[in-house]
Amino acid sequence: MPTTNDLVAYCDKRTRVRAFKDAPGAFNGLQVSNGGRVTRIGAAVDAGLVPFQLAVRAGVDFLIVHHGVYWDMPRPLTGPAFERISTLVRGNCALYSSHLPLDGHPKIGNNAILASQLGLKPTRGFVENEGGHVGCIAPLGKPRAALRRRLEALYPRVVAIEFGSERPREVAFCSGSGNGAMASLLAGTVDTLVTGEIREEWFNVAQEHRLNLYLCGHYATEVHGVKALAAELSAKFGLPWEFIATENPL
Repeated sequence: MPTTNDLVAYCDKRTRVRAFKDAPGAFNGLQVSNGGRVTRIGAAVDAGLVPFQLAVRAGVDFLIVHHGVYWDMPRPLTGPAFERISTLVRGNCALYSSHLPLDGHPKIGNNAILASQLGLKPTRGFVENEGGHVGCIAPLGKPRAALRRRLEALYPRVVAIEFGSERPREVAFCSGSGNGAMASLLAGTVDTLVTGEIREEWFNVAQEHRLNLYLCGHYATEVHGVKALAAELSAKFGLPWEFIATENPL
């Protein structure tokens, strides 16, 4: 039976967790341990009481998440914070978090998979970061109308803001929040971005700078990386895995 340390070592190496700079609260890597053995792998976008309860109920004892538990730490382990952690401890469920390393990974990252869903192959990085780019850019080779239709077929809700070219040469990808990607978009030559969500004020910027922005949901664009990493672990260690969905519409 694989150990927790076996899975953590694989995840750390695969995602280059030590090399990829992230916000301090991300705390990429093992956040909560278990008894030391793993029998079932889970993948979820967010750390939270309900995802933890669903994972424990499903028999998961190694849960991979994109957004971990430490964003607003340090804080007392009381109230909801205690409920989250105690659910994991009582359920003997380890928690592994991977944020930006799993956005920017060239194979199993959210953005690489976003591009692959559209049949596109990234040729360069997007949104420079210490340790590697967070997003990617790919040649488009199709009208923006075709891009929009394909996204609408893949995602339950797509907001299309179309002030850029009707036949973009390239498209940029930045899963989750696109707010931090807008400066890179404005500084470059690409006028089309596929992302999860952005703040309201960027609508005026898109009008003024003639940009195409496609907002497909923060949660929806960040399910891919945790699924891909869990699937790799499953194949590597011969363990079952499942995605813990929470139907988050945001």
